[in-house]
Amino acid sequence: MVHIANPILKNGELEGIKEVMDSGMLAQGEVVAKFEEEFADYLDVGFGKATANGTAALDVALKAIGVEEGDEVITSPFSFIASANCVLFQGAEPVFADVKKDTFNLDPEKVKEKITSDTKAILPVHLFGQPAEMNAFMDMAEDHDLYVVEDCAQAHGAEYDGKKVGSIGDIGAFSFYPTKNMTTGEGGIVVSDSEELCERADLVRDHGQSEKYTHDMLGYNLRMTNLAAAIGRAQLERLDEWNDKRRKNAEMLTAGIEKIDGLTPPAVSDSVKHVFHQYVLKVEDDHPLRREELREKLHENDIGTAVHYPKVIPDQPLYREKGYDGNEFKNARGCAEKVFSLPIHPKVSKEDIEVMLKVMEV
Repeated sequence: MVHIANPILKNGELEGIKEVMDSGMLAQGEVVAKFEEEFADYLDVGFGKATANGTAALDVALKAIGVEEGDEVITSPFSFIASANCVLFQGAEPVFADVKKDTFNLDPEKVKEKITSDTKAILPVHLFGQPAEMNAFMDMAEDHDLYVVEDCAQAHGAEYDGKKVGSIGDIGAFSFYPTKNMTTGEGGIVVSDSEELCERADLVRDHGQSEKYTHDMLGYNLRMTNLAAAIGRAQLERLDEWNDKRRKNAEMLTAGIEKIDGLTPPAVSDSVKHVFHQYVLKVEDDHPLRREELREKLHENDIGTAVHYPKVIPDQPLYREKGYDGNEFKNARGCAEKVFSLPIHPKVSKEDIEVMLKVMEV
């Protein structure tokens, strides 16, 4: 079976874990600090503060910039729900703007229409590994005195105009869940060039402590462990190699899918380095099979698939109860109805891709 995700864990991770276990310091400590420094250096940002998971990183990032009740944060309706829930955690209001049909990312023109006097930040999602249009969002933020928070949960190593995502906005958040391009088991990190924002993030994730038993603000226990950081350090060393393999797999898939009527491969914007956390194609109305029929055919041939994401966030029961309506976001809803993901991870072979393409030739 070719699974939709398949994390790679080798001797480097095991050696790092063993060193941590031998040290007896399992919780946050020196290994976390080294991982934070190495990941920040990789992105070319000043600071990194590791967290227990990616959702925590988004929560901490919004708390660091001071989002609170009465504020609005503009984000994508077509993403994992954490991209919006992190706004609710602050008592603030998520405001959704539609996405572009080809890239699945926030449409800057639609975002511009949503800015009000209550807007505190724009939260673009670099969905499926493709960077959002950061120049447009940074210009808007400057014009309206807003923060830009990058949701980089799916975009480790992706680049926009030669800059790695997470290094462009005021603050960024990554996830290291096992299905990501690199993992720590569970984990996340907040990154920024702003020492002030990262110092605040540090307080938020660690009980608001400025020093032992001195608590300056309300904080949480959202720290990463040394065990997780040891895995992350080993993974980071091979991230670029794995991303290159993902891109090569994507090139082969796209070359084949372009020859199949009724299927649309993922678009890649100019001036970006897409890292293909997911390879997401569309089953168009003129395809002879419906999406679920095509997925079933692939499954019968031992090819795993997934739908990322079957509902737009405003259509989730939680948001329906709050009065949101997904009908407004025609592009996002159209994507949700048509997309599905094929395996793209580094363990996918040329032979696997040939099987996928042959099965999809209806």
